[in-house]
Amino acid sequence: MNLIPDVIGYLAATMTTLSFLPQAILTLKTRDTDSLSLGMYSLFTSGVLLWLIYGIYLTNPAIIIANAITFVLASIILGFKIYNTWFKQSAGSHQ
Repeated sequence: MNLIPDVIGYLAATMTTLSFLPQAILTLKTRDTDSLSLGMYSLFTSGVLLWLIYGIYLTNPAIIIANAITFVLASIILGFKIYNTWFKQSAGSHQ
């Protein structure tokens, strides 16, 4: 075990996951996704999933834990965005 790289990895994982939490909490509270880009969130969520797979391949707990948490939150937000986009388009086409 290399202490310094492990500490750096866990700090990086903690900081990037925590940086995502304010947006996730706000979106979960308000369910408002109008200002979010569907393309960006789709790519972001896919990228996080790939990081998770990469972390599993490397058996690196810092990468696995951070990306598992972020993937769940990003998937929920992406689901809201897809639903809101579909619902608004469907509601608009019935008027």
